[in-house]
Amino acid sequence: MTSTAFADAVNEQIGHEYAAHQQYVAIAVFYDAQTLPHLAQFFYKQALEERGHAMMMVQYLLDQDAGPIVPGIVAPQIDFDDIAAPVSLALEQEKMVTDQINAMAALARDESDFAGEQFIQWFIKEQVEEVSSMSDLLTVVQRLIDTPMQIEDHLARETAASGGGAGDPTEPAQAGGASA
Repeated sequence: MTSTAFADAVNEQIGHEYAAHQQYVAIAVFYDAQTLPHLAQFFYKQALEERGHAMMMVQYLLDQDAGPIVPGIVAPQIDFDDIAAPVSLALEQEKMVTDQINAMAALARDESDFAGEQFIQWFIKEQVEEVSSMSDLLTVVQRLIDTPMQIEDHLARETAASGGGAGDPTEPAQAGGASA
């Protein structure tokens, strides 16, 4: 059974993941309203990933008989000064989540919660990818801010090139049986 302190941290992180989900939906809607469908699609997909992360944490707590809590969240930011601002916000959010996940890993280790430490390892790897991806996107958007259709072309090419991989077999299960 997971430690109480780690379970509390996971419950808190569930709220952060749902807040990230909502923020990414708000960003996607902003880009949809700007008729930038590839940027919108990118953030709709990111929103689903964040929801998936929350559901993985819910499932972990269910599996540990630790009483998951689904908290309310604050409203996301919906107004942005330009098309780079949402990506900048997203990058800062990913860096903050990285710090939160790393703190959870340290807590699990301090608590000798080996199951918790093993569970959180996947999220550490995921955050490396998320920060890198968002940092790259911000660089592209900043370079091409005056030519948004080139940003769209870039994302279309990147999406086509990345294909639809087989998935990560180490990915934790989500509550409800969904997959990210």
